[in-house]
Amino acid sequence: MTFLTLAIVLTFVLGYVCIALESVIKVNKAAIALFMMVVCWTLFMIDPTAFINVPDGMSIHEAVSSAIEHHLGNASTTLFFLMGAMTIVEVVDQNGGFNFVRNTLRTTSKRSLLWRIALMTFFLSAILDNLTTSIVMIMLLRKLISSRDDRMLYAGIVVIAANSGGAFSPIGDVTTIMLWNQGLITAGGVIKEVFLPSLLSLVIPVLIAQYMLHGQLDVSQVTADDAAEDELTSRQRRTVFALGVGGLIFVPVFKYITGLPPFVGILLVLSVLWLTTELFYAHLKKRRSETSWHNRVSKLLSHIDMSTILFFLGILMSVSCLEQIGVLTTAGKWLDAASGGNHYLVTGSIGVMSSIVDNVPLVAGCMGMYPVAAAGDMAVDGVFWQLLAYCAGVGGSILIIGSAAGVVVMGLENISFGWYLRRISWLAFIGFIIGLLYYWLERTFIV
Repeated sequence: MTFLTLAIVLTFVLGYVCIALESVIKVNKAAIALFMMVVCWTLFMIDPTAFINVPDGMSIHEAVSSAIEHHLGNASTTLFFLMGAMTIVEVVDQNGGFNFVRNTLRTTSKRSLLWRIALMTFFLSAILDNLTTSIVMIMLLRKLISSRDDRMLYAGIVVIAANSGGAFSPIGDVTTIMLWNQGLITAGGVIKEVFLPSLLSLVIPVLIAQYMLHGQLDVSQVTADDAAEDELTSRQRRTVFALGVGGLIFVPVFKYITGLPPFVGILLVLSVLWLTTELFYAHLKKRRSETSWHNRVSKLLSHIDMSTILFFLGILMSVSCLEQIGVLTTAGKWLDAASGGNHYLVTGSIGVMSSIVDNVPLVAGCMGMYPVAAAGDMAVDGVFWQLLAYCAGVGGSILIIGSAAGVVVMGLENISFGWYLRRISWLAFIGFIIGLLYYWLERTFIV
């Protein structure tokens, strides 16, 4: 390993550690990721000929620019998809589209509510994404349960359900979006093979957790629906919900029909939703002389968490630098040799690691380590890529800091690391192992 290669790897490792210790050092992980990206590529430019072949008739700077633009193009498909999806969900939420969800969840039985929360979170996470779904469900829980002690258990199950639901859907988690965008999994393939393992990884913890709850909820704990909380009518809110959520479901179909990348489909859905809401608010202006119009898409764009988008940009481009210098390929060969080529051992280890550190760089690293094969376990929808989607997603539930859903729930409900470790982690681990075992049985004896 050359000095430059070692310097780039050390920069990445140090940046990675700082990202994992974000809550300790009090520095936003997006800032760290962007700085890490710039330093890695700057070191690369000290002697780019050591890592890249320069075609005849092209200067070194042109060759490097071409390589960076190639990697940036791959990263951008994921980033534009995320920005579009986040905007769509924000529009639906702010315009009252999720009101009916709260009505569906209402019950006085604690155990019944646990199952409703778990299953609703599981399926919503597959359609939306695990981070947004977690936020929506915690907000709903606050309107349904006044006891914080009870609500903390439900919140823990929300983390498990959100990550499990995101693992089997091509649009449910950032890592599955990355794998789908790069053509390593297909929508139909990952849903068919990973759905039941993901469902088991939720059902088993809920079966156990329901015995921790006793009695009924007071009717007074259930609040009334805020039916007139925004300017749109009930029918218009239902239309917004149908276009937003239905559009997200339509994105895989759009990709299958047109062959265009998923981010094009998500931008189509956003544009249709944007046009529709503009017409609604234009009609509203005719009916009312004064209105804030605060829920128009042009206003809600400022609500998008750009620090998250920039974090993903920094991570993906840093990993691309490691891929460009050949480190990931070397690491992949070593990991294969150390595990004896056992994909279950490799991806299972990644799943446990994803409970400690962010799963985005882990998956991005694996995508760079292993080339896609024409057939076998490394082919599109092969065992390795589907296991990677399952393990990276579901494994993030083992610790509360292991996923974006866990971190946001931790902040919203002020759940401590220790409480989650004692009460929820073992449930998540049991579900993770049982789902992994079922996938092995499915692939070995059923498929």
